[in-house]
This record gives sequence, structure tokens and C-alpha cells, in this order.
Amino acid sequence: MTIAVLGAIGIAFVLGRGSDDKAAEPPPAAQPVEQVVERVEDLAARVPPGRRVVLRSRPGGRVLATVAARTEFGSPQTLPLALRKGDWIAVRSTALGNRRLGWVRAQPLRLVRRPVELDADLSKRVLIVRDDGAVLRTIGVAIGAPDTPTPRGRFYVTDKLRGAAFGPYYGCCILALSGRQRNLPEGWSGGDRLAIHGSPTPTWGNAASNGCLHAREADLRYLMRTVPLGTAVRIHA
Repeated sequence: MTIAVLGAIGIAFVLGRGSDDKAAEPPPAAQPVEQVVERVEDLAARVPPGRRVVLRSRPGGRVLATVAARTEFGSPQTLPLALRKGDWIAVRSTALGNRRLGWVRAQPLRLVRRPVELDADLSKRVLIVRDDGAVLRTIGVAIGAPDTPTPRGRFYVTDKLRGAAFGPYYGCCILALSGRQRNLPEGWSGGDRLAIHGSPTPTWGNAASNGCLHAREADLRYLMRTVPLGTAVRIHA
């Protein structure tokens, strides 16, 4: 009888010992880390051979365009980054016009560093080549005539081409840009892409082109050696 009573008391004691304690609280749920949009100025994304990538209005958003591994002129597709958010990147592309950005996952693209940048000052009619901020060269250029002004904005070098393949009026070399000219002269059939190229007559320093930038042959050959595909180009007044 004593054993039974003690057993009952012992059970009651054990069960009651935690009756005044608070119930164990579960660990707080992990809060999702907010992804911050970062500005990127020295990287470009190269589309792998044989692949196509979809550019979207925002991460996971609607499709704006699809780009292949090669440009329309056959160069490796190299798209400069403008923004980054988590594993998504925002890039510029000829498929999106002069101002719009397209979002794509960083994988399977190959990111390459692009410290060189081109800065075209239309008011001074010069093109400045910088590498990590340091000025490498200042080049006098011709700009668009009053009726066909050079578009302002942020573009990039899409292709480096032999001028002779497109006609004698382009000089030795062409650096094709992603920008498009919306103010072409009536009857023009040469396409709407902007470029840095030569001229059959000296035009440097003048407002004389249909929107492209004209440069001397020595400067063009320097740019062909120095400026990689995907290099950012800023054109401003």
C-alpha cells in the first residue's frame, strides 16, 4: 500500500513538475533575405555557343526578347551588365532599343570583366577612352548633323568589323554600337545602327554625320586593338 501511494505521488510529482513551465517555443522561422539591386559597371555577360537566352521585363517577368550566341554580324554575343539582383542580371541588348534593360539569370552566361569604357562628349566632339577610370586616350570625332543628331544614352560595342566589307565610306574599321538612330535622312538605306567608323573625307570635329561618330584611321585602329566587345559607351552632351 505504501509503495502504491508513493508510486502515485511520484508520478504526480513528475507530471506536475513541468505544469508551471512555459511550453517550449519553436525557433523563429527564418526570414527571407531581401535581395538588393546593385549597379554594375565593369562586367559583361557572354552567351555560350549554341545557346539562346530569354530577356525579361523583371526577374521572372514577361518575355521581352530572345538573343542568340552570335550577333547579326557574327560576333560573340556580349551583353554589358547594368544591374544585379541575386542570381538575376539586367543587361543591355540591341533587341531592346536604346534605353530598356532585360533581366536574365546569370547562369549559364559567362561573366567577363570590362574595365574599359568609352565616353562621347557631343558638345566637345571628343571620345574619351578610360580604363578603370584612368584616361588612356582622347579622340576627336565628328558627330551627327543638326537634322540627324547623334542619340544620347548608354550603349555598348557589339561588333568590330572591317570597313571594306561594307563600303569605302566607312574607312578601315567599324565599331558597331547597340544604339539605333531614329532620325535618319529620307531615303537612307544603310540601316539604323550607330557606329564609330571612318569617313572618306576629314570630318573630325564637325557636326556632319547621319548620327554615327567619325574618327581618324589611326584612332580607329587603336580602338580596334584596345576595346573589347561588350564595352560600355556613354554618349552625352
